[in-house]
Amino acid sequence: MPSSVLEAIEMGVWDFEPVGCCETEYDCTLALPGSDAKLDILANRLRKGLPLWHSEDRRTYDDTRASEL
Repeated sequence: MPSSVLEAIEMGVWDFEPVGCCETEYDCTLALPGSDAKLDILANRLRKGLPLWHSEDRRTYDDTRASEL
């Protein structure tokens, strides 16, 4: 069993999620998918051993939730 996202990728385990971490432990992001800001946030999550994705992360350019904040 991999101990990090990087190790999981090296092993070809594509559905790996860090153990014992829930979304209340890290913030979602409104950064646009593919933007430098989003990539920086994903890299930071990776370094901290957090899941890459948060269910409330912005997913599209036309994200109505993003305009509400």
